Amino acid sequence: MTNLLLDPVLLKSFVAVVESGSFTRAGDRVHLSQSTVSQHLRRLEELLGCELLDRSGRYVVTTESGACLLVHARKLLTLMEEAVADMRDNQAQGEIHLGVPEDFAADLLTPLLAGFARDNPALRLEVASGLSNTLWQQFCAGSYDLVLIKQRQGHTLGTGAWPEPLAWLDSQAHPCWQQDPLPLVVFPVGGLYRDEMIHALESCGRRWRISYSSASLASLRSAVASGLGVSLLPARLAGAGHVRLDETQGFAALPPLELVLHCRPEPHQRVKALAARLVALCDEVMR
Repeated sequence: MTNLLLDPVLLKSFVAVVESGSFTRAGDRVHLSQSTVSQHLRRLEELLGCELLDRSGRYVVTTESGACLLVHARKLLTLMEEAVADMRDNQAQGEIHLGVPEDFAADLLTPLLAGFARDNPALRLEVASGLSNTLWQQFCAGSYDLVLIKQRQGHTLGTGAWPEPLAWLDSQAHPCWQQDPLPLVVFPVGGLYRDEMIHALESCGRRWRISYSSASLASLRSAVASGLGVSLLPARLAGAGHVRLDETQGFAALPPLELVLHCRPEPHQRVKALAARLVALCDEVMR
C-alpha cells in the first residue's frame, strides 16, 4: 500500500459520481460511458481494498472511507489542474493551442487563423481537428487553450454557444432510405452525430448497419451523395447531391446540438483576441 499510486482518471470518475449522485450523470460529466465509470470505481476500490460508495439508496453516496478519499481526491485533482495551468502560463507568450471539430467551416476558419498568425508573427499557433469528445477530454487535461466542440445543448457552459440543427441526409440520385437494414454513413466510434443517429434509429426499432465510416467530413458527404447510405449531419452541410429526409419517410427531426467555444480560465490577451475572432466567425457561420 505504501507504494500505491492513484490514477487521476479513476479519481476524476470517483469525484464525478459523488458530486452527481449517479453513474450515468457522472459519465456525461467526464464524457465516458456509464460502464467505463463503473469499471473505474471498481478498480479504485480494488486498489484501496475498501468500499467507497453506498449504492443502496436512490442516490449514490460515499461510505466513510469514500468520504475520506473524496477530500484527498479533490485536492489532488486541483493540484494537477494548477500544475497544468502554471506550465501553460509559462508558455503563454509564445504558443496558442486550438482544437476544432473536423466538420466546422474549414474554408472560413483557415483564413481567419492565417490572418491571426500574420498579425502575431512571434506567436506559434497550433491547431488540431478531431472528434468533439476527444477534444473536450484533451481540453480538460490542459492540452488546449481554446476548443470548439459539438455537444448536446446546455451540457457545459462556454465562452460562446450556437445551436446546430441536424438533418437526415440521403443521396438525391441513389436514395437508400427504404433499404432494410438501413445503411449508415458515420464518423468513427465516439462521434456525437453517430451516437445520436444510432440512438434515434434504435428508439424507433429501425434496423441498421454501418456501410461507410470515416473521420473526414468531405468523405462522409461524398459517400452519402454517391448512395452508400444515410447520415445525420448539420443541416447547413446539405449539398447539391443530398436530399433531406423527414417524418413522412420515418426519420423524425432530432433536437439541435450545440457548437460551443471553451477557453481555459484566466487566458492571456492573445488567447482572448483569438477567442473574439472565433466568436465573430461562429456568429456569421451559425446564424
